[in-house]
This record gives sequence, structure tokens and C-alpha cells, in this order.
Amino acid sequence: MHRRLATALAASTLAVAGVLGTAAAAEAAPADKAQVLASWTQTSASSYTLWSAAQANQSAWSAYEFNWSTDYCSSSPDNPFGFPFSMSCARHDFGYRNYKAEGAFDANKVRLDNAFHEDLKRVCTRYSGGTKTACDSTAWTYYQAVRAFG
Repeated sequence: MHRRLATALAASTLAVAGVLGTAAAAEAAPADKAQVLASWTQTSASSYTLWSAAQANQSAWSAYEFNWSTDYCSSSPDNPFGFPFSMSCARHDFGYRNYKAEGAFDANKVRLDNAFHEDLKRVCTRYSGGTKTACDSTAWTYYQAVRAFG
């Protein structure tokens, strides 16, 4: 009798632990994580703005367990010729790191690289003349590098 009771209690404890473990996992990764990630990695300026606001307030998004780490433009200069590309590189890193963690990198790489290029081109809009041409050329070079080696 005691053995049956002990077995029943052990099974009940495991069942409760399984439910609590599932609930904890659900809390750690909200159901809309994929949608949020997608909304922050589109080619539009509004997507960049949403990501930038979230990046500035990462603690508000801690339940999503996003990887915010960045090495900016990796082994390339973060601000080549004075063009401030570092935040564009940071968003690109964010997309790469998080889609790799989700196992969905290959399906999203082209869009991430295109978003990176659009971010770089938006940086270049603040310039004119030869400086803008140089910025756009540098942006194109960075984009081609991530397409080939990213």
C-alpha cells in the first residue's frame, strides 16, 4: 500500500513539475517572439526605429531572451571614413544571432542582409555630393561583404 502511494505521489510530483517547467519555458519565450523578431528585422525605416527603441530598453524585453550582443562591424571599421555604420552593424548582428538561435537563419539571411544595406543607405542620406557617393559606395562594399561572408 505504501509503495503504491509513494509511486502515485512521485508520478503526481513529476506531472506538476512538467507543467510548471512548461509554464516557465512559455514565460521565458513568449509565443509572439518570432513575430517581434521579424518586426525588428525588416528593411523599412520603421522596423529600424522599433529595433532601436527596444535596443535602448533591453530590460523591457528580457522575457524574450533575445541576444543583444554585438561586435558591430566585426573586423571592418565601425565608422569607415567617418560614416557612422556601427548601429546598422549592431542590428545586423541582432538579426543574425537571434535567427541562428531560432534555427531559422537560412530562411532569413537574404532579408537580414538587405535590411543591413537599407540601414547603411539611410545613414548615407545625411550627406550630399561626393561625400554621399563615397558613403553609398562604402555601404555597397559592406553589403557585398555580408552577402558573401556573413
